Amino acid sequence: MKDAASLIREFNAGRDPERLALKLQKMRADPFVFLRGSCHLFYARIPPAPVFDQAPVTWVCGDLHLENFGSYKGDNRLVYFDLNDFDEAALAPCTWELARFLASVHLGVVSLGVNRAEAGALCQTFVDAYAAALAEGKARWVECETADGLVRDLLDGLQKRKRGDYLDSRTELKGKTRRIRIDGRKALAASEADQARVKAWLKTFAATQENPEFFRVLDVARRIAGTGSLGVERHIVLVEGKGSPEGNYLLDIKEALPSSLPANGRIRPPAWTSQAQRVVSVQQRMQAVSMAFLNAVEINGKSFVLRGLQPSEDRVALEAWKGKLRRLESVLTTMGQLTAWAQLRSGGRDGSAIADELIDFGRRSDWQKPLLDVAELCAKQTTADWQTFSKAYDGDFFA
Repeated sequence: MKDAASLIREFNAGRDPERLALKLQKMRADPFVFLRGSCHLFYARIPPAPVFDQAPVTWVCGDLHLENFGSYKGDNRLVYFDLNDFDEAALAPCTWELARFLASVHLGVVSLGVNRAEAGALCQTFVDAYAAALAEGKARWVECETADGLVRDLLDGLQKRKRGDYLDSRTELKGKTRRIRIDGRKALAASEADQARVKAWLKTFAATQENPEFFRVLDVARRIAGTGSLGVERHIVLVEGKGSPEGNYLLDIKEALPSSLPANGRIRPPAWTSQAQRVVSVQQRMQAVSMAFLNAVEINGKSFVLRGLQPSEDRVALEAWKGKLRRLESVLTTMGQLTAWAQLRSGGRDGSAIADELIDFGRRSDWQKPLLDVAELCAKQTTADWQTFSKAYDGDFFA
């Protein structure tokens, strides 16, 4: 079998070199960031186990980890906290999703000063909350009024954020005209050809919308965001919105690639018309409410996901736990519940287990200990792969 470095180089072949270099540099930092950037490798390495073979098949986001929960404003204008990344979405044993998340806990809480025993306790907290929410059988959601702890702190803080301040952080204002700030951290310059292509497509898209002028393009750049998707074609677009300069909006247009989750003999996924349709459809099924402008689109024969960028998008500040484990336990409880609710909400759709099967699974106790054990093995494998990758990276294997 090829080593981790070779598999990563093959998987990322053909990506935008400038953003790919940023991705590899980030992955060198620590095993948790490496996990985030190598979803394909995680599933290639996932060990065979009864806890996977005997689990219900559900819709999964596919890349669940500590950083893939966040806040956003739904298309009903309310702010939610939920799963928020569906690039790898697929039908899979529900325990695949759980194993990846639990591995991320083992790897991600180290930088917070959490010891191994405490990490194990946090994993148990997540599994307990997930199982209880499944067993209840009712899909709920988290908004400001229903949140607590660090999640409530996040949602309360969002109320102070203004669109103008957000625009000022991402753009430069000259007179009454904004331009995207090219800073090498969140945006890179787009070529004239790319700008022309995006503008031409958005003009066509706008003609199908109720307010075409809203989508009049003011500027286009290459977007830098995330870890795993760095290097795929992705643009940040500044549009007229509700009027310049304070009413401008930012859009994200991101290429959709096939999911990294391997095929499973007992699963027959639907025949999607495009990869973007897969991403958008599963997101709409799993989230309580999806964000504004979420669309599967095609540009010059390539599949993209279109969505709005918002001041209300953010993640929980886990570092604010300040040595009080119960603050992290509260967050892990919320994340476990959200995972169960998303699977219940999408249950019975295109091959997913129905609610009754998920409820029965939540009430069982025979799968929890084996899942916790295999997740710890996955974390150890990820650390070993990161060490192999780091050695190759330092030796200019990816130059």
